[in-house]
Amino acid sequence: MKTPILGSSYVARSVNAADARMVNLFPEIVPEGGKDPAFLQRAPGLQLLATLGAGPIRGQWQLGEYGYVVSGNSLYRVNKSWAATEIGFIVGTEPVSMADNGKQIFIACNGPSYIYDTVKNTLSLIKDPDFPGANSVGYLDGYFVFTQPNSQMLWVTALFDGTNIDALDFASAEGSPDDLVGLIVDHREVWLFGTNSVEVWYNAGTADFPLQRIQGAFNEVGCIASHSIAKMDNGIFWLGADARGRGIVYRAEGYRAVRVSTHAVEWQIQQYATLGDAVAYTYQQDGHSFYVLSFPGADTTWVYDAATQAWTERASWDNGHFKRHWGVNQMSFNDKIVIGDYRNGNIYAFNQDVYQDNGQIQRWLRSWRALPPGQNNLKRSAHHSLQLDAEAGHWLAPVTSNIILATESGDLLITEDYNYLTSEEQIGVNPAPKFMLRWSDDGGHTWSNEHWASGGAVGQYSSRVVWRRLGMTLKLRDRVYEVSGTDPIQIAIMAAELSVSPTNA
Repeated sequence: MKTPILGSSYVARSVNAADARMVNLFPEIVPEGGKDPAFLQRAPGLQLLATLGAGPIRGQWQLGEYGYVVSGNSLYRVNKSWAATEIGFIVGTEPVSMADNGKQIFIACNGPSYIYDTVKNTLSLIKDPDFPGANSVGYLDGYFVFTQPNSQMLWVTALFDGTNIDALDFASAEGSPDDLVGLIVDHREVWLFGTNSVEVWYNAGTADFPLQRIQGAFNEVGCIASHSIAKMDNGIFWLGADARGRGIVYRAEGYRAVRVSTHAVEWQIQQYATLGDAVAYTYQQDGHSFYVLSFPGADTTWVYDAATQAWTERASWDNGHFKRHWGVNQMSFNDKIVIGDYRNGNIYAFNQDVYQDNGQIQRWLRSWRALPPGQNNLKRSAHHSLQLDAEAGHWLAPVTSNIILATESGDLLITEDYNYLTSEEQIGVNPAPKFMLRWSDDGGHTWSNEHWASGGAVGQYSSRVVWRRLGMTLKLRDRVYEVSGTDPIQIAIMAAELSVSPTNA
């Protein structure tokens, strides 16, 4: 019988009801002509591009031929050879909000903020006496628009000049008495997120203040974490809160807030002691649009895939435990998805041919109920074998070689280039990958010992991954299986076949 290994992460408040976990894997639907309706594939690994100071990476932005990265207390300019030039000082330690008008980059630091002029190559603190500070910024029709910290105030700068602020160029978001936590500009409209509400403004071109509220574009659902607001899949996503509670992830459809998180994800989120520090970024690969939401206090990362509407977990592997994924922000630059590290000054590329995190182990895991929903008759069953229908004959472990790049200052920089051995070159170098299986007969509370099986070596795409003599279910008459691995290989899991016999007990 087919055992339901496909799906998403759904660990309910009662693991006896649902205990399906998926870490560093994600499902892809096969619409037609496939062996099965979907399959699981591995999340991409992290390939080091450059190290910019001591970090952490607080924000990234692409403009023209360069990427711009705030690492620690410095702004760096990165060219397409991944050589970096330090530009100047940036205050603070928190994530920053960034936007550009084509020539200037506005860097909002939840108070004091900066303008980098790409033409003059100058970084300057905004010293206009009327500047009240900024906690988030966007660009609309030649204006920088920004929110004033700890207030209801929305401001605009002068046209195409972020250093010039008029004392009267502000308005108040008064649809609700809550303070604004952030904004985002989408489809030439400014979405203002309060702690309990959202309202939308547009450029009306009026003389005194150019923006006006859109009548009827108001939600009684706010945002609990300013850096959880992100655009993806032609919409806006955020971690919500309102007068009745918190911890639901929403997507904007029109001007409505539509819940996209599941009860299981919400139960997990609402257990975290701190939600206001949540940070999110989005990226797209192979038609999958991912909303990556990390909780620093809980050391956890959740991922929503708009293509499948599935939630999964993304994690690093540290001393035998899953930890928060290293990635904290993103920019698309130089034909790569560039990811910033919250622990240091590293920037990486998401690479679907590298299944390690900067040379460190990337562990994947999938747990699921052995029997399909509705088929457990509460009688004991004998489990004879479990076989994965998996493609695992690809070893893509990187081999590094040094190359020399010229930095913008003319210095020489030795860095690493990633090459990949062919299947023929790797035969005899890499052993057959290992898959670990364990199971729980009490719904997921306690687990068996680990049981290991080999997959196919390089080029052995027809090899089977099989475990035999798996015993009999106990008093609960239920079983949860968990399979995982750490080898740096490309795998695809199409299905799992379980040989099981019922009993009359």
